[in-house]
Amino acid sequence: MKKTKTLYSKFILGYLLFGLLGFAAVATIGSFLCNRYVLNRQRELMYQEANAIASSYRSSYSGSETNFTSGVSLQLNAVDRCMNAEIWIMDNKGRILFSTRDRDVPEETDFDPIDSGSRYYVIGDFYGMFEAPQLSVYCQMIGQYHTNAYVLLHYPVSELKAAQDGAMNIVYLISLIIFALSFVILILLHFVIYNPLRKINKAANEYAAGNLTYDPGVHTHDEMGYLSATLKYMASELNNTGESQRKFVANVSHDFRSPLTSIKGYIEAIQDGTIPPQLQDKYLNIVLDETNRLTKLTQNLLTLNTFDSKGAFLEYSNFDINHVVKKTIAAFEGLCGKKGITFDLTTSSRELIVTADIGKIQQVLYNLIDNAIKFSRQDSSIAISTTDRYGKVFVSVKDSGAGIPRESQGKIFDRFYKTDPSRGKDKKGTGLGLSITKEIILAHNQTIDVISTEGVGSEFIFTLQMANAGREKGGNPK
Repeated sequence: MKKTKTLYSKFILGYLLFGLLGFAAVATIGSFLCNRYVLNRQRELMYQEANAIASSYRSSYSGSETNFTSGVSLQLNAVDRCMNAEIWIMDNKGRILFSTRDRDVPEETDFDPIDSGSRYYVIGDFYGMFEAPQLSVYCQMIGQYHTNAYVLLHYPVSELKAAQDGAMNIVYLISLIIFALSFVILILLHFVIYNPLRKINKAANEYAAGNLTYDPGVHTHDEMGYLSATLKYMASELNNTGESQRKFVANVSHDFRSPLTSIKGYIEAIQDGTIPPQLQDKYLNIVLDETNRLTKLTQNLLTLNTFDSKGAFLEYSNFDINHVVKKTIAAFEGLCGKKGITFDLTTSSRELIVTADIGKIQQVLYNLIDNAIKFSRQDSSIAISTTDRYGKVFVSVKDSGAGIPRESQGKIFDRFYKTDPSRGKDKKGTGLGLSITKEIILAHNQTIDVISTEGVGSEFIFTLQMANAGREKGGNPK
């Protein structure tokens, strides 16, 4: 929570800095650009007007005598009032011949066009002629290819400053509006980003504290909503994992406690003489069976732990899966004889060479066949088939037992899961055989599926990679 507040404070500080820096930039750069724009615009207007006056009235001055009539004077005065610029006509010796303002104007000035260089304007008091700074623009009045006089227009710099201030006031107003709008955006970001982020952060703290059912309460259809849903899904999966672990511990405890209780009870009964000597062999055999069961359970747990560590080592080799199936079937002849169970083996070719870990695949076949025998009816048949399609070998083990209920078919590969909750049908089983089988097949990057109908039987089908998909049936690998 502290980090989120710090980030939020930085965000607010950044917003305030943005406002201050933005205002400073507008005040400096904007003022400079606005001043240059106003000056250039006024200068161009005055120069155009000076050119127009020089062109219109060059005939009124021949260079030796003045002939500015009252009509010309009225027209220039009108231009003065329109542009608020004082107009002078000055000869080439610096003598003022005409002025539109009724004030004391010296007859001569120190005006020299060379002083302004290549520019046609000057800014200042114009050689001490004005008390306030002026923008003075001049233009030559040419007659007979000679400069006979100059037209000068003087515009107060204060007027330029007033125009600039007016434009800058508009810029400042627009800047304030933009800043206000950005503040609205800041408020929206507070509700759209910060509040959901705060809720997600709180949810993360709740999950860290063990409350995996906490709902962040962010249900938007954006990245925040997706992050919240992902975090909630992660917590749900962790909660399910926790439930699975608790169930796993309970199942392990049950499967260890039952045989240990039997072993302890029988040994104590033998020690205190409750079991007579002539029956001790019988109960010692029971103790041995329970010990073997514990050994098998421990080995299975170690096997599963190997796959859980993601470091299961597979020794790949090429072998005939048909031969492995026949060899595994032979190991169950004694058990099948007692129940009257027979095997029906079908193969698509004499040999089917696959690439896999032969030891692990033998374990898969052993688990599936043992499971099929365990749940098959008396005097029934188990069908085993191997077929090759699309570069893979499909191995099927099908029994004619009671079948698996539909609601249990998605759980049969879970650890310690047994379709009979009372464990009455399979007291010797560990509930880990199918889990180990699935882990081995997945480690080979292959698949295993089950098809089952209650009252008909179950069929387990898994795939293996063929060593050479291009070989001919019945032939040797190329």
